[in-house]
Amino acid sequence: MNIKLANGLLVIILAWFTAAGVHAEDSAEVPIAHNLAADAQEAKTRGVPIMLVFGSRNCTFCLILNRDFLQPMRRNPEYEAKVMMRRIDITSNLALRGFSGKTTTQAGFGKENGIKLTPTIKWFDSEGHELTEPLIGLTTPDYYGGFLDQRIDAALAKVRGKS
Repeated sequence: MNIKLANGLLVIILAWFTAAGVHAEDSAEVPIAHNLAADAQEAKTRGVPIMLVFGSRNCTFCLILNRDFLQPMRRNPEYEAKVMMRRIDITSNLALRGFSGKTTTQAGFGKENGIKLTPTIKWFDSEGHELTEPLIGLTTPDYYGGFLDQRIDAALAKVRGKS
């Protein structure tokens, strides 16, 4: 009976650690965009730009971008003070409220923004105006983090009126 109780407790503890690990990993994911009008209000209050990561299912480069760059950024509290990150799946018919409040789909919003290649990252102010040149594709991974930081800093400076 003691062995069964010990085994049962072990199963519960392992399940808890597994669930905690999955939850911690999920918290590093860039949230999918649902309401850009509401996100814009929050970004305005925080004084940060909105970084939209346009991707698609089965996009290998999107997975690499997420794993090697975006998840580490989401885990780093410095980025919380610099940028709001949201994800758009250009293959999805999931409803999305745009910056103007108009309802569209993730795919429709991607088309409206001329997204043809994934991943593409764009930076916006709280009015939905683009702030910098987009990052298109995942070129030169050795320098990509620097390119991301340059765009984030430039967008942040524009939002805060420093450029």
